[in-house]
Amino acid sequence: MKYYAVIDTNVLVSAMLSWNSVPGKVMEFVFSGVITPLLNERIMKEYEDVLNRPKFHMPKEVVYNILAEINRLGFYIDVKETDIILPDPNDKIFYEVVMEERKAEDAYLVTGNIKRFSTKPYVVTPRQMLDVIVENIETHK
Repeated sequence: MKYYAVIDTNVLVSAMLSWNSVPGKVMEFVFSGVITPLLNERIMKEYEDVLNRPKFHMPKEVVYNILAEINRLGFYIDVKETDIILPDPNDKIFYEVVMEERKAEDAYLVTGNIKRFSTKPYVVTPRQMLDVIVENIETHK
């Protein structure tokens, strides 16, 4: 089964800092094709800006390669601006992309900081995303 998900920047950063973690497993599912990342130019720009912050000490080549792979695997979504108000206005694009894709099919917003978004069943933590995938694997055995 294939899943569509907007990966919040905090999940990507957590995975990059600790690959043997729940966010790391989510990103493994992205890189193996189980999860198709939903993107747009603003999301990719945020990924790049945040991963290149000096405090993370990530080599430029590693950041470039990760972003190139996400870009290759991703599905770009054009969005219309919504009137939703979130605590951090920079999070709005993640919500708009998932809402646009949900018009066509199920999609998730995977975030490590769920409190910043509306309480909806499609806004999930990395652990909840893994649970959805595992549950469907078990159901389809």
